Amino acid sequence: MITLTAGQKAPAFTAKDQNNKSVSLKDFIGKKVVLYFYPEDDTPTCTIQACNLRDNYALLKKEGFVVVGVSPNDEASHKKFEEKFDLPFTLLADPKHSIIEKYGVWGEKNLYGRKYMGLHRTTFVIDEKGVIQKIFLKPTNKKHAEQIVAAWKELGL
Repeated sequence: MITLTAGQKAPAFTAKDQNNKSVSLKDFIGKKVVLYFYPEDDTPTCTIQACNLRDNYALLKKEGFVVVGVSPNDEASHKKFEEKFDLPFTLLADPKHSIIEKYGVWGEKNLYGRKYMGLHRTTFVIDEKGVIQKIFLKPTNKKHAEQIVAAWKELGL
């Protein structure tokens, strides 16, 4: 489970995006990053969250954020998800769970009494220097963008 805390340096990563382009955390130094982990492309709750970030993308950009989604799906799945819902941000493929494990978002889940291993929906807000400033362990999917902006303003950064 998550052992990272606000104030820690965000773990470095490199992965392929939905366009098969290599993307690294260091590419975003000097920018505020919304790094959100979600379980699976094109599922109801993941779509609600992605569409909220899409619908509020102009607000997030105005506030200086870039948005990067990460899930265990591959590049082709991400491309279909991006195109189906017109998502304007980067989606990173992590089928081997290398980023997911670094950020500690893989673990036991419980659905109607059935326990299984899966990805815990979590968002990390990272500042311009690569330091984690806020962690949302259970984001409010229908209002996630607003939640991010409000939390950033509360931090006074």
